[in-house]
Amino acid sequence: MTASDDPVARALALPIWTGQPVAEPLGGGITNRNVLVTDAARRAVVRIGDDIPVHQIMRFNELAASRAAHAAGVSPAVLYHEPGALVIDHVAGRTLTAEDLQDRTLLTEAIDLVQRAHREIPRHLRGPALCFWVFQVLRDYAATLAAGPSRHVPALPALLAEAEALERAVGRIELVFGHNDLLPANFLHDGARLWLIDWDYAGWGSPLFDLGGLAANAGLDPAAEGFLLHRYHGQSADADLWQRYRAMKAAAALREAMWSMVQETHSTLDFDYAAYTAACLETYRQTLAASSPARTP
Repeated sequence: MTASDDPVARALALPIWTGQPVAEPLGGGITNRNVLVTDAARRAVVRIGDDIPVHQIMRFNELAASRAAHAAGVSPAVLYHEPGALVIDHVAGRTLTAEDLQDRTLLTEAIDLVQRAHREIPRHLRGPALCFWVFQVLRDYAATLAAGPSRHVPALPALLAEAEALERAVGRIELVFGHNDLLPANFLHDGARLWLIDWDYAGWGSPLFDLGGLAANAGLDPAAEGFLLHRYHGQSADADLWQRYRAMKAAAALREAMWSMVQETHSTLDFDYAAYTAACLETYRQTLAASSPARTP
């Protein structure tokens, strides 16, 4: 196995370490391979991964977003990069769970961090940056799945029809620079504050996608969602905002499900994507049922 095949060997081969570095794989990644390296000066996380066009992941964009997120005070520092490897400062702490984000104190911290990212990252972003429009992502995923081989092809026409209805329901949007992958595990708590990590999918888009994704991935109940919208917008959500938010939340859940469908046939990582797809589809069905305009907040 060469350094290009082995993420630990690849990480140790980077020309930034002092002394005798020690490396170990980090669990939790379901797109990239991550390695924790300790040398004489520091601990750092090495993210090993090339562009992933099938998921519209471009590493130049991840690098720019990571640097801007650090400058905005929401993410650890970028220490080094080269094609296929990104090194960021290690934050000693723990990743959050869905249960953590159901705690009102931690949820408040998470909302404030996301809002800070939306407002402050554009002040520091340099160079070209991608756009993230979930409905274009869904259409592209459907085309990838239809090209096969995928066991999900028969479900695509209905899913695309639902996505079109959701896109109409979302309507107008505010434009921010979003994270677009707000899984609980992408929040780190160091004992004093939260950090937001992993900017693979960052790009210009609607804040409702991040809010809806956060709510769907954390399993927030309607009361917590009302708090989420009030905290972010500074006022209670009216019926129009609720409708647009619920539609985007359903789209965020569908994106996670179709992402996993694609991973089933395109990823080489050791992860049970079929089970993850099933869980995400169940979340999507629940959020879709709750997105009906006839529902009241």
